[in-house]
Amino acid sequence: MLSRGTFPWCLALHTKAAAFMIRLPVIGCGLPLVVGSMLMILSHTAICGQVTPASLVLVNGKIVTVDDSLPEAQAVAIQGDTVVAVGSNHAIRPYCGPRTRMIDLQGDLAVPGFIEGHGHFLDLGLSKIELDLTKTRNWGAIVRRVEEAAKKAKPGEWIVGRGWHQEKWDTIPEPNVEGYPTHDLLSKAAPGNPVLLRHANGHVVLVNVRAMEHVGITKSTPDPPGGRILRFPAGSPTGIFLETAGDVFRKASDEDKAKRGSRTIEEDRRAAIALATRECLSKGITSFQDAGATFDLLELYKKLAGEGKLGVRLWVMIDEDNGRLEECLPGYRIIGLEGGMLTVRAIKRLMDGALGSHSAWLLEPYSDLPGCTGLNTISIESLRETARLALENGFQLCTHAIGDRANREVLDVYEHVFKEHPESDDLRWRIEHAQHVAPSDVPRFGKLGVIAAMQSVHCTSDGSWVMERIGEKRTREGAYVWQKLIRSGAIVANGTDAPVEDVDPIANFYAAVTRRLPDGTLFYPDERMTREQALRSSTMNCAYAAFEEGTKGSITPGKLADIVVLSKDIMTVPEEEILDTKVVCTILGGRVVYQSGASYER
Repeated sequence: MLSRGTFPWCLALHTKAAAFMIRLPVIGCGLPLVVGSMLMILSHTAICGQVTPASLVLVNGKIVTVDDSLPEAQAVAIQGDTVVAVGSNHAIRPYCGPRTRMIDLQGDLAVPGFIEGHGHFLDLGLSKIELDLTKTRNWGAIVRRVEEAAKKAKPGEWIVGRGWHQEKWDTIPEPNVEGYPTHDLLSKAAPGNPVLLRHANGHVVLVNVRAMEHVGITKSTPDPPGGRILRFPAGSPTGIFLETAGDVFRKASDEDKAKRGSRTIEEDRRAAIALATRECLSKGITSFQDAGATFDLLELYKKLAGEGKLGVRLWVMIDEDNGRLEECLPGYRIIGLEGGMLTVRAIKRLMDGALGSHSAWLLEPYSDLPGCTGLNTISIESLRETARLALENGFQLCTHAIGDRANREVLDVYEHVFKEHPESDDLRWRIEHAQHVAPSDVPRFGKLGVIAAMQSVHCTSDGSWVMERIGEKRTREGAYVWQKLIRSGAIVANGTDAPVEDVDPIANFYAAVTRRLPDGTLFYPDERMTREQALRSSTMNCAYAAFEEGTKGSITPGKLADIVVLSKDIMTVPEEEILDTKVVCTILGGRVVYQSGASYER
């Protein structure tokens, strides 16, 4: 543990003999190592310029580097924000100088800092501020939470929450339409306040009658393109709005906040970003691939980076329409701002919705909702235009596609662009999620070089009801097919889609190597990753998926010193012990930014 292993160097300088004595913490044999004349030689080597003393050294650990040239080591030397040497304790000793800080890992496992391969950074922080509905187990509990919030809210103030998921409740709500609760109890719980509750997957909102009145939704309001209003048999809205149909409520809530002034909005966002940062660092995440930020949010990210207050490395996808992209994109390509803290080089688009809300776009109808094949949220022509903008401005294109039809259409667009531009042979365009893929489309990922940016924990979180949605055959052949994709030659990058799921990479790793559902059953276990594949998917593969494999993703000399130390060896412990693993410390750019049992450090 870091608390037991951060040791000051005890240095005695005998000026006449020019002899140094340094007491090191436990190394190897279990006894302190006192170095006299030998260290004098090492110091002389450093003084002569052959080896510059490191600012930080980690020793006596099991270091899984995710570097094929040296897969495992005992020690690491860091100078400033960069790894300078990796090897045995003995090999790293020359890097120890009088001002070197040393951490004795005492056998603990150190791995590259985890990279969150697809999440929503601001939303992660906001989820800590808004009503957290992730642990509510039935509709009644949610209504009670809203009723309590309404008692504290000002009249007319929006009550906002997120995280409910009807498939994970212990009872089916009554009344319901297509399994979703209706607004009636919610409207009674907060008659004086508009209520906006976002589904865990972010693709559905549930609102009360006050919210519908606020934005002018009535029985005659048509479904918008790419969206659906769930209705009672008589045609009036139930309070459930899918995909683009929910945008009007999100906009109204944001406008309500904007009335308080831009300074307050920025302060709210800063607070949320600080909470997201703390959450990530406490879980060993040093880089976060933010799946969708507006230009407005990017300006705040740039400001925070310049102030030295961006505490996690962000790699950001821009989420704006084509008109705004055409206007602003050329000025927003940012690579490694402020020592690698901010990179903006990708565009995010959504081709469909989510399986849980029957809005993932499928080739065939849903098994439990005949006649419905989901929603296509943007047109193919719109995606083609985005592809043009991405290519012309040197941006990656990252397209959300969950259903098999959505994946096929995106692959078709990508393939067309690649054939038209053979000179662009390393674009690394991505499909975000790639959850349900037709068997004939799986090999296309590897053939085209399309990154499959997936989330292992979605498999185990959703697996208990996936077969109900799409049937056994489609589930077996195309649901979360990690090994099939890997065998196709595709790079599978891993993330959590936080705050849709907990941002915890350990839980994600466990899902990847077990595919174990909450009831203990295994979800098509032939698709499980090996532990080496799972670790690589959350480190080196994510770095590759962002053109950052030269600076991060492995513990390699010359790369950024982003490292996490874990309390258990997740590469060898029995599966049932993986989830007991804690983060001992998180090192970002050679600085200890989190340690267990201590407050967050800037």
